Amino acid sequence: EVQLQASGGGTVQIGGSLRLSCVASGFTFDDYAIGWFRQAPGKQREAVACGNDFIGTSYSDSAKGRFAESSDSAKSTVYLQMNNLKPEDTAIYYCMACRIVTVAGRDRINPLGDFGSWGRGTQVTVSS
Repeated sequence: EVQLQASGGGTVQIGGSLRLSCVASGFTFDDYAIGWFRQAPGKQREAVACGNDFIGTSYSDSAKGRFAESSDSAKSTVYLQMNNLKPEDTAIYYCMACRIVTVAGRDRINPLGDFGSWGRGTQVTVSS
């Protein structure tokens, strides 16, 4: 049974920080890149970051310079450090196995299809 459980969300003021965690189980952790995706009400799900400690990490334009992904393979856990948070970051955050594809010179982050359930995610709210 593949499981990816995100946690660590909360409510912060503009400019604040949060550290999200994602505990993975049911598969060989180091065989995959794990990423973060988010979805705000009324909007489509969008990629935030994808990678691992072996191949590096790709970030969305919005996340670059503010967010940083890291992992601990011994704990099968991925982290997302979120700094200088903005109201636009308000969303439910999910973790999921992912891949990076280069299209027209730009990296595109895609979730792996048929890997596992998105689950409930964790809510991040940034006050305006």
